[in-house]
Amino acid sequence: MCGICGEIVFGTDTANTARVDQMAQAMAARGPDAMGVTMRGRVAFGHRRLKIIDLSDHGSQPMQDPELGLSLVFNGCIYNYQDLRSELSAKGYRFFSTSDTEVILKAWKEWGRECFSKFHGMFAVAIHEHDSGRIHLARDRFGIKPLYLSEANGRLAFASSLPALLKGGDIDTSIDKVALHHYMSWHAVVPAPRTVLNGVRKLPPATVRTYETDGTTHDVAYWSPSFTRGAEDVSRTAEEWRDMVLEGLRTAVRRRMVADVPVGVLLSGGVDSSLIVGLLAEEGQKDLATFSIGFEEAHGEKGDEFQYSDLIADHYGTNHHKIFIPSSELQDNLPGAIAAMSEPMVSYDNIGFYLLSREVSKHITVVQSGQGADEVFGGYHWYPKLTGSNAPVSDYANAFFDRTETQMTEAIAPEFHCSRDESLAFVESHFAMPGAADPVDKALRLDTNVMLVDDPVKRVDNHSMAWGLEARVPFLDHELVELAGRIPAEHKLAQEGKGVLKEAARLVVPSAVIDRPKGYFPVPALKYIQGSYLDMVRDTLTGEAARDRGLFNMSYLDKLFTDPTRYITKLRGSELWQVALLELWLQTQEV
Repeated sequence: MCGICGEIVFGTDTANTARVDQMAQAMAARGPDAMGVTMRGRVAFGHRRLKIIDLSDHGSQPMQDPELGLSLVFNGCIYNYQDLRSELSAKGYRFFSTSDTEVILKAWKEWGRECFSKFHGMFAVAIHEHDSGRIHLARDRFGIKPLYLSEANGRLAFASSLPALLKGGDIDTSIDKVALHHYMSWHAVVPAPRTVLNGVRKLPPATVRTYETDGTTHDVAYWSPSFTRGAEDVSRTAEEWRDMVLEGLRTAVRRRMVADVPVGVLLSGGVDSSLIVGLLAEEGQKDLATFSIGFEEAHGEKGDEFQYSDLIADHYGTNHHKIFIPSSELQDNLPGAIAAMSEPMVSYDNIGFYLLSREVSKHITVVQSGQGADEVFGGYHWYPKLTGSNAPVSDYANAFFDRTETQMTEAIAPEFHCSRDESLAFVESHFAMPGAADPVDKALRLDTNVMLVDDPVKRVDNHSMAWGLEARVPFLDHELVELAGRIPAEHKLAQEGKGVLKEAARLVVPSAVIDRPKGYFPVPALKYIQGSYLDMVRDTLTGEAARDRGLFNMSYLDKLFTDPTRYITKLRGSELWQVALLELWLQTQEV
């Protein structure tokens, strides 16, 4: 797990290693163990290393293989690298390290773009072919590992984080109006390739992009999930699906145990993380470290779920760490959490993951997390509303979107308006794609491949890597997701959501954590903005920088300032926190 960056010149000039060095320095937290920058004419690569596999210097990056004529930088982990290494060794390849990084080099030489279809893992990678001069960028199937890009003046810059890209300079930081619409409407989900800045784009998940020496590009999407099912799938019993899901998750958890350092678990006390703990215990993991976090209550709302995480920790005898964050410490750490965001993200999980990761990183460097189960197995409240829907696009938007177009007009200054409802148009286009006939399947496909990528997954990466912590997500094992796509919706929506997963969990963990009310990461102080929090956001949104930017109508802001606890979105978010977070992020990044 690391941070990567680089610059490629489309012409005869040499790459600017000083720029790459600045980007690499900005990602020190992602890779505190080592740093490297190399330049080969028009191509410069930079890398920050967090040592997880092959702790020796043989695994250092940028990695070059003169014999194969290849260089690369890589962020992530290939869980099946040992099997692939054996296969490649049988074909005559010689290895100088025991790292998964070197396996990518050999795999590319042997299989080209097809190598990414063979990988089980999370990754963002840049490969330089010395002879042809081509550059290949690739990202894992769910975009678990980020890759931000900027092209200007005949040069391409890339980095694992948007703030690092900005440190390299020469970026257009004007506001992308379409991305702003998505941020304000779709709960801060901004689908690839856009970001809120016009000059920064992101490589879509499951994509290999090839750059020729003249800058022309060619994209290949190497994977997409299917939500089609055969007669055998339709006729399969609930018990059969339960057993297949449990076996698939066992495999996914087992794959993510590969490391040359200990692996722990982020334990919320919900069914997803509890099931991971149970399966790791079944695998014989001893002295398993688990971590939970809670916050001070506000407006009468409880800020922790320790009763459930304690139950699992006691049941399995884990080495449990329970972290309580008072309101004062929460506010003190908001600037750091916002600075760690590659894009503005409004969910309260952000500060939770940031502070949890801080504490976890004091003990271990790798954890498994339950992220993704709701999107893959149908755990959200809007999925049942789509059952048999005759208007799935509007039903989805009515359940999910934070604002209607009328409310958008009220909130956003006229010069930043779009000519149409961009978020609704995106959902409509995605729902119309072939391969998912059922309205529930359409929503699950969208959320798994777009919403999940650009909210929960990004959230986990940004805030775990802010403290040099690698977070692995077994629910996003692509074979498990392919299996889930074949399960008829009624099995997923049973028991108020995730029915088939809950039935699998009953074979492993105590029922008390399965039959509990659905929880979420509560941070009441950011939902009910009062006192010093209200002073902070008012000062931010009425200060000179915000006034000069002019994103929001002052009449709208005044309404929110007057009664912030009244304006809560459908997803239990604060409208005031949403607009304040965007401005805070822009100012933090010095945009």
